[in-house]
Amino acid sequence: MRYEPYYYQDYAEQFILENPEAGLFLDMGMGKTAITLSAIEKLARDYFDVVKVLVIAPLKPAKETWPVELKKWDNLKGLKASLVIGTEKERAAALSADAEIYIINRENVPWLVNLYRKRWPFDMVVIDELSSFKSSKAIRFRELKKVRKYIKRIVGLTGTPSPNGLLDLWAQVYLLDEGKALGKTITGYREKYFLPDKRNATTIFSWKIKDGAEEEIYKRLDGVCISMKTSDYLQLPERLTIQHEVELPLKVMEQYRQLERDMLLPFSDGDIDAGTAGILTNKLLQLSGGSVYDENGGVKDFHDEKLNKLEQLIEEANGQPVLVFYAYKHERNKILARFPQAVDVKEDTAVAKWNDGDIPILLAHPASAGHGLNLQFGGHIAIWYNLTWSLELYQQANKRLHRMGQNETVLIHHILTAGTLDSYILNVVLAGKEQTQEALIEALRARIKEVLAA
Repeated sequence: MRYEPYYYQDYAEQFILENPEAGLFLDMGMGKTAITLSAIEKLARDYFDVVKVLVIAPLKPAKETWPVELKKWDNLKGLKASLVIGTEKERAAALSADAEIYIINRENVPWLVNLYRKRWPFDMVVIDELSSFKSSKAIRFRELKKVRKYIKRIVGLTGTPSPNGLLDLWAQVYLLDEGKALGKTITGYREKYFLPDKRNATTIFSWKIKDGAEEEIYKRLDGVCISMKTSDYLQLPERLTIQHEVELPLKVMEQYRQLERDMLLPFSDGDIDAGTAGILTNKLLQLSGGSVYDENGGVKDFHDEKLNKLEQLIEEANGQPVLVFYAYKHERNKILARFPQAVDVKEDTAVAKWNDGDIPILLAHPASAGHGLNLQFGGHIAIWYNLTWSLELYQQANKRLHRMGQNETVLIHHILTAGTLDSYILNVVLAGKEQTQEALIEALRARIKEVLAA
């Protein structure tokens, strides 16, 4: 296929060519992969500036997005890629293959760094979904940091650079410029631009941005990163968000209320941290979805209300392919039992078959389909069987359908159980107003007040 870039893609490609340290904060669906591959082709063949390129990506995009894009465009013909995944023996063999581009999943970055260390052979590194390196404490960040000085060119790609706030930026930008823009340490960055927010006597739980600091941070990123929004450059089809409420059977609703009281009332003083909030919401969401893991890892079923609603929505789709997001493994198993024709996105070739129209129901956990997958060619209907409280995963998952190449109005259905935590998560945490875990904590605090008042 002939590569005919949009003008913004030309601009982004030129930014990579002119800047050895380049962060592309491009909205989802704007063609980051094609832009970067086109730049790599020019750097290798026209500029003679790079010889060996490493692409670090989430596993699914590493296997299915980068190789497909490489074969798709005429201007990339002749560029050879080697997929460095699988067993250690398979990865070692892939590294010895004759290629210009080596693609590895991010979980194997520590292994790769320890394999080469000072003999690091890649003069250019591309980090797909740079935001997955946002934690300065993560092993993958610390290991890649060790070989950063050996990398001549680096490109970071993400549509969500600061999903939980501007503190997330430091580690990502450090990998790009080794601390020139935001400082050499996370401590220095934090002290310069942030103030302690919630804390007890010895521990700071959260930080808030100082007055004027946000503008200063953006100013310092100028020349290192560019940011583009889909709405500014592309005319995408309309996206409709639809809510469907189902009523729990009276007995199950009583069980839900009892579980809610048992779990929330011990925190009636309002002292809930992010870890506790995750545990509380998981149990409540499991029950609202129909089944709950017991203390031994077994599954106890309570109701099929969401499953029945899912069946109704699939019937109403009248044969059109449907993408279903689930939250827990037992939900996936339950859906597969009701709909044996469904296929999990994690299966080999599932993405290609979906885009070819050969899969009627595609199942995906938002963490598995949250980054890099192009699913817009296979359908335009998504159904959230159960929700995630991560705004980043929620937005990324919806963008699998609502992106460049989609020709139909995208329908995002949500199956919610009336009177449960579902609606809090959708309308408070995922409404786009809040992007931090604090939104979830506040939602739980609000629910505690309602429980106390009941």
